[in-house]
Amino acid sequence: MNMILFMFTLSLTLSIALTALNFWLSQINPDSEKLSPYECGFDPLGSARLPFSIRFFLVAILFLLFDLEIALLLPLPWATQLHSPTTTLTWASTLILILTAGLIYEWSQGGLEWAE
Repeated sequence: MNMILFMFTLSLTLSIALTALNFWLSQINPDSEKLSPYECGFDPLGSARLPFSIRFFLVAILFLLFDLEIALLLPLPWATQLHSPTTTLTWASTLILILTAGLIYEWSQGGLEWAE
């Protein structure tokens, strides 16, 4: 019974605190950048044909590539409990070596440098 009372009190306290914060923060007048649809610094009403550095796209694509490939390794601790954990570890090690080789190649080619 004490645990139920504690959980109810905690949820009630958090609900009141979040409601009070919502009312308190809504009274603060934000600046024009916070009111704009994009907080990235671009003018959403201006021309969309401005020159844009391709480096931003390359770094973003590299981040997505390495991030998604590393996400494939997340179930590895559970995969080691299969019938042949050596095969699983061999494939995981191969994937890590390929990713490391790709990172070294991109680094040596200057794909991670901002200044040319």
